[in-house]
Amino acid sequence: MQQPELIPHLFRTEYRKITAVLCKLFGIEHIEIAEDIASDTFLTASETWSIKGLPENPVAWLYMVAKNKAKNYLKRDALFSQKIAQQIKASAEQAETIEIDLSAQNITDSQLQMMFAICHPGIPAEAQVGLALRILCGFGINEIADAFLTNKEAINKRLFRAKEKLRADNIAIELPSAAEINKRLETVLTTLYLLFNEGYYSAHTNTTVRKELCAEAMRLTHLLTENEATNLPAVNALLALMSFQSSRFEARTNEQGETILYEDQDENLWDKDLIDQGKYFMDAAFDNNAGLGKYHLEAAIAFFHTSKTDTKEKWENILQLYNRLLVTEYSPIAALNRTYALAKARSKEEAITEAEKLDLEDNHLYHALLGELYSGIDNLAAAGHLKKALALAQSDADRTVLRKKLSLLTGNDTP
Repeated sequence: MQQPELIPHLFRTEYRKITAVLCKLFGIEHIEIAEDIASDTFLTASETWSIKGLPENPVAWLYMVAKNKAKNYLKRDALFSQKIAQQIKASAEQAETIEIDLSAQNITDSQLQMMFAICHPGIPAEAQVGLALRILCGFGINEIADAFLTNKEAINKRLFRAKEKLRADNIAIELPSAAEINKRLETVLTTLYLLFNEGYYSAHTNTTVRKELCAEAMRLTHLLTENEATNLPAVNALLALMSFQSSRFEARTNEQGETILYEDQDENLWDKDLIDQGKYFMDAAFDNNAGLGKYHLEAAIAFFHTSKTDTKEKWENILQLYNRLLVTEYSPIAALNRTYALAKARSKEEAITEAEKLDLEDNHLYHALLGELYSGIDNLAAAGHLKKALALAQSDADRTVLRKKLSLLTGNDTP
């Protein structure tokens, strides 16, 4: 890989590691200093490598420069150096020669601890995802703005407020006690779930960005499975869910970026390795007679979708899983998805009755589903719902699918 392509790649993979280690060393109140040192390390790399060429080991070079920059900062700022010395119970003189541990184990530990700090219940969910993208995933501000379909000023403000909250609450960068892990883990998993969904269900047309969001959510969830204290059933269930969903990523859109609905997807494009990975983590999730939580049920539903077999039995299983999911944690969208399974397992008429009980008039998916359910029963009602869905749809991909459905139903092209 040449230098122009290598630096962005290394920024994505190494920035987060350097930042996490330095944040752990300096404390959450000095998060910007850690970010500045990490960013400056890559600026130095860009300037030096363009003149002298690539070093033999670029990653080791980055770590060495980051360590030197951190130590130089400690030497320059006596007050900061004294504070760090107190934190690690060393003298101010010793603080100048602190060993900055960028070993693989400390990087992993620091990222895991940083995850629990960022995913603090006191931080708004959107800000948690933004901080996770920046600090744990190495996304640039422009990339985060792109992912959220907003501008960098809005993202900068969001991240600033989140960091201020972390400082004000003096959040420690550490793994919670065993007694606290289960309480705090729920917030961490919610953040990772939202991060994955931001990629998987986003209206964003940039497939690369969407896939990277999903990949980062899976990487961070995988970190949790590698630590004995956090390798819990709910974590494995979430990773199973992500694996099953990601397995169909390549089949969900065509070359023009248009959405391909589940029943029309090419099963040959599904990633069998990810499906096998999902099965592995699902088995782990159901070990030790673990209770069935939200992620277990969603993973099981996703597992049934990794087979194109279209039988009443399959859809009855999915329907029963949705019934349990809605009791565990009600969601209007889950209730809407349940009506599709109901139509496949029982009848369209029964599904229409259930769907029309939902208060989702402003949701294009609601009208799209009713358009599908009414097709062949009352085509006039079906067309009306598809037109409403078309008016409410936010992405070009969704609008294209809806136009095709409406055209097939009415026999007319829809502008």
